[in-house]
Amino acid sequence: MISPYRMPLTRRAGIATILLASVGAGFRPALAAAPGGAKFQRVPTQYIAALGDTSASSGTGAQTWGLWPLDPGPRGVALNNFGRLKDAGGLAPAGWKFNATDWWLEEHGLIMEAPDFPLAARKYVVTGDREVTAVLTIHPPDKNGDMRWELDKGASMHDVTHLGCRAARYRPAAGDGSCSPTHVQKTGFPVTPGAAMPVVKGCRQQDYSVLIVVGVGVTG
Repeated sequence: MISPYRMPLTRRAGIATILLASVGAGFRPALAAAPGGAKFQRVPTQYIAALGDTSASSGTGAQTWGLWPLDPGPRGVALNNFGRLKDAGGLAPAGWKFNATDWWLEEHGLIMEAPDFPLAARKYVVTGDREVTAVLTIHPPDKNGDMRWELDKGASMHDVTHLGCRAARYRPAAGDGSCSPTHVQKTGFPVTPGAAMPVVKGCRQQDYSVLIVVGVGVTG
């Protein structure tokens, strides 16, 4: 499968429509099975950047998760164009701003915008575009600011992770400005589905699971 991150906008929109149709069979049962009579609405495809035990169906720490409301791939900047990005003051053609102390890469070596943090507490219909579609519940923060998450149907985070979409966050290891996209070994791309993103000299790296969002919970 072509990664939703990589495809042109027009093609991604078409695939998104196909994706919605393909998960429709899972979407409607989720509506019926949702506790408390929860209702959902379909949304243009979004992406969650998640951390945690991929074999688990629930856990804590969702306050560290983020959301890309727009597909970040087509909005990204190729590593070969990093010089132009710097010359533009870090402003990407798509309008987002590069942060030299906190930047992101995807599986084809595109520098991409950071997701929006934190992920809002609500219900999301998520899929890895494989066999499983499930309802992800993000709970409000507790008194310590910790947010719980849980998937229904016994689904694990791995089940709803899009393995072909890789995303990693890079921050300076020593605070000396040595963590830069110029140090990325371009031979490491494309990254094998499910594999770790490349290690970058001078950086602390955090790999995130990517979940595709096709619907959100609504009230009323």
